[in-house]
Amino acid sequence: MCTTCGCSSHEDGVSITRVGDQAQHQHQNLSGWGRFWHFLWYGPHQHSAPPTTSTGEKKTIHLEQDILAKNNQSAQRNRGYFEAKNILALNLVSSPGSGKTALLERTLHDLREKMNFAVIEGDQQTTQDADRIAATGAPVVQINTGQGCHLDADMVYRALHELRPVEDTVVMIENVGNLVCPAMFDLGETARVVIISVTEGDDKPIKYPDMFHSAQLCLINKIDLLPYVKFDLERAKDFARRVNPHLEFIEVSATAGTGMQSWYQWLLARPRVKLNPAPLGTYSLVH
Repeated sequence: MCTTCGCSSHEDGVSITRVGDQAQHQHQNLSGWGRFWHFLWYGPHQHSAPPTTSTGEKKTIHLEQDILAKNNQSAQRNRGYFEAKNILALNLVSSPGSGKTALLERTLHDLREKMNFAVIEGDQQTTQDADRIAATGAPVVQINTGQGCHLDADMVYRALHELRPVEDTVVMIENVGNLVCPAMFDLGETARVVIISVTEGDDKPIKYPDMFHSAQLCLINKIDLLPYVKFDLERAKDFARRVNPHLEFIEVSATAGTGMQSWYQWLLARPRVKLNPAPLGTYSLVH
């Protein structure tokens, strides 16, 4: 799982910070990523020698399923919180540079009279995106994951404790830019929105199928640049439908405003109940 990409490094840390003029700027430093999770799951304890077989050889024990099980328990806790407060929680996922933050900024500005918003920003370092969101007037909490490449349900739970959204709020969770690891981690969200831009390859859905398979909506951003880039809209949609036949698409430009009304209509019509995607791994790439 993430032991090969740096997420389990003992040198990184996670911080959760309230951002904005009215924020208290509380800063919570946790221990290293691996130590934090290990302590959280197993409590204080001492390690004995690695398990061995009867012949004295070291034995490897795989814990990936247990790790996801713990995350899923935290996700259920978040989900119960969202449902109790009638909160629409959206997990915004994409590769870096897709325009997530620009799209979020425009959405907050255009719908501020119609919906209450609160935002959780996820990045490895800095509060640059959270500062942009705070400028819109929306309450925002920054999660810096250190060397981690995704948000998890417990991080979101801690951020919600700082954010304290009121009832009937739309909570936007802008995940770390990454089309791989975030697909595996349920945050307790109501729905998952994957964003792809025309400045990326139109084969992204078939190269990173788990993310598109687990999403309910695909926003294709920066369509104002279509005359200048080599991107086939229908090819991208076809690839996405191969892994998720039920995926919806909306073509937008966050900067020019094209298609944003369709995105707003989708938001306004969204129910506050979780839409369960099919289990990962059940899709077929054969067309």
